[in-house]
Amino acid sequence: MAAGCRCHCRRHRPHHGAAGTEAHAVNRLVLLDRDGVLNQDRDDYVKSPDELVMIEGAAEAVARLNQAGHIVALVTNQSAVGRGIIDAVMLERIHQRLRDNLARVGARLDDIFVCPEAPWQASERRKPGPGMLREALARFRAEAALTPLIGDTLGDLQAAAAAGCQRLLVRTGKGAATQAAGLPQELLPISVHESLAPAVAAVLGEEH
Repeated sequence: MAAGCRCHCRRHRPHHGAAGTEAHAVNRLVLLDRDGVLNQDRDDYVKSPDELVMIEGAAEAVARLNQAGHIVALVTNQSAVGRGIIDAVMLERIHQRLRDNLARVGARLDDIFVCPEAPWQASERRKPGPGMLREALARFRAEAALTPLIGDTLGDLQAAAAAGCQRLLVRTGKGAATQAAGLPQELLPISVHESLAPAVAAVLGEEH
């Protein structure tokens, strides 16, 4: 991949919110995976904006995090770029559709961190590596031990553990299969939830 494309794919049009975001709400960062957490996962990849189908209640859950003062960042592997299935321009169009879907319910992402490399391309940024998570922690000056990552795959959980973040698994996407396969002892504790909405309730301390 050309260096220019790689740079373009690292982060997509961050939304900085109110002035002073970098100094605001230290340790109130929440990291989200994309496919299987916010939108429906596809075995053949999300290849266009029209293929991005939101999971019920996911956008509203992000809005609740925003309203509670949390910074919300996406950390997502998008190997469809590295595999040559889509290019960086199409990925940006897909993420603009995601932003638009969130905005309809008053939700936003404060930043999007993307690893476009294919699995065979060595990258510390690609989950289960912790690179993207560490970038997000540094970007928002958050403390890893107080930062949850919400994902649906073993790679999400491994990346969170490697970065020192809290681990929440949702059973949407690949989450049910991930749980059924057995959660490695070394990754515990892992908080398991049916979808993003109850996971967010747990983050906000609203579980009963």
